[in-house]
Amino acid sequence: MLEHTYILHITERSLWDAAREHGTYEMSTRGRTLAEEGFIHCSTRAQLPTVAAFLYGSYDGPDELVVLVVDPARLDVPLKYEAPEPGSEEFPHVYGPIPVAAVVDVEVWR
Repeated sequence: MLEHTYILHITERSLWDAAREHGTYEMSTRGRTLAEEGFIHCSTRAQLPTVAAFLYGSYDGPDELVVLVVDPARLDVPLKYEAPEPGSEEFPHVYGPIPVAAVVDVEVWR
């Protein structure tokens, strides 16, 4: 599968490490779980810098930030591209846990 079809999710390394032990990743966005939000927020490669600045621009936590590179073909839950408001840019949303096996790469975010 070509890289441009992958979706991305930025998170803290400790959350990803916990997901690897559990088998699925279940954080929606910074400070909110899948159960709280109803889906996991993701982005395209082009959207990532804006999303990272919005969510982690003031981040000074102890954890390194990482980007999960997710292969949509490996998801066993719905993936929908949705706009936060009508007419705005659409973002990929994963409606369920992301299996660790769907994460094909983990990149350090600087």
